[in-house]
Amino acid sequence: MPPPGWVFKIFGDSTRVKILYALLDKEMSVTEIASTLSMAQPAISQQLRVLKLNSLVKFRREGKSLIYSLADEHVSEILSIGMEHLGEQQPQAVL
Repeated sequence: MPPPGWVFKIFGDSTRVKILYALLDKEMSVTEIASTLSMAQPAISQQLRVLKLNSLVKFRREGKSLIYSLADEHVSEILSIGMEHLGEQQPQAVL
């Protein structure tokens, strides 16, 4: 069992969160994610590795490409609940 708070550490990286949000609507290859986020492919690949190791994304092979998607409905629920919560809050200074 992962240590308490592991998921918050994973969501603490803005690049990983951006990748997860990009995958909310559709499956994408590393190239598509990099283009959508205007980032270098190696940076995306590095973060996808962390997300895969923590079971937040999954992939399937399509020819020579790996196509990534959210691992399951729980991941999209976490993202939705987080955004809903942020929408209810007044902006605060980050500590």
